[in-house]
Amino acid sequence: MPRLGNTDVETLSFGGNYSLTGARITGLGATEYTLVDIEVDGSTSVGPFRGDLIVAIETIVDACKKSPRSDNLLLRVGLFSDRHPNGSLEIHGYVPLSEIDVGLYQNIRTGGNTPLLDACYTSVGGMNAYAKKLVDNDILVNGISFVATDGVNNIDGATPTMIRKEIDRATKEEVMESHVSILIGINATDNAAALAKVQADLGFTQFIDAGEATKGKLAKLANFVSQSISSQSQALGTGGPSQAIAATI
Repeated sequence: MPRLGNTDVETLSFGGNYSLTGARITGLGATEYTLVDIEVDGSTSVGPFRGDLIVAIETIVDACKKSPRSDNLLLRVGLFSDRHPNGSLEIHGYVPLSEIDVGLYQNIRTGGNTPLLDACYTSVGGMNAYAKKLVDNDILVNGISFVATDGVNNIDGATPTMIRKEIDRATKEEVMESHVSILIGINATDNAAALAKVQADLGFTQFIDAGEATKGKLAKLANFVSQSISSQSQALGTGGPSQAIAATI
């Protein structure tokens, strides 16, 4: 039985060849959870700002741990590039914040091309698969997905139709009470227009152009992400999604 810290985790398959892990239901202590998925671009072009990106992820996790709703968050982090099966390497699956060792993020290594659509599908489709297990066990669930990239898709894999179907399924089939999906461009000025079109084509809730990958900009991005997570968690039980956080990145 796999474990992360003191938490038993199980593997879930979805969409054929895709999979992820999440805390075993029997080990969870709350009756409602907000699922958070952060997919981080691990392609070669991210290499120059890898260290600052890791600090941003650590900052997000630290902020979430300080939230009044920290016990009701389950967080997953994935790294995407074509060096990994189905375009994604799971740094850790959906687990309570107390079980996350931020040292794991030092395992983030860059290289390869950008399977952006695979990352989007993994984020939304995987969240649906895990959310359904929670809902089937009478646990109230909502979710928020982040996909951060410096480029557009350049690898065959998941299709826009597959992703849009999962986004529709998230709430229309009552898999989750609500779901927010945010595509983030980092150091992607030349690709901002293309990424905005990707967001619209996939049906993602929002596109954020975070600008250059400087320490200051990434710090502001970390603040935006942590505030968005907090807002979505506080909306759980209201029957709707959180209000969008104004991005000042």
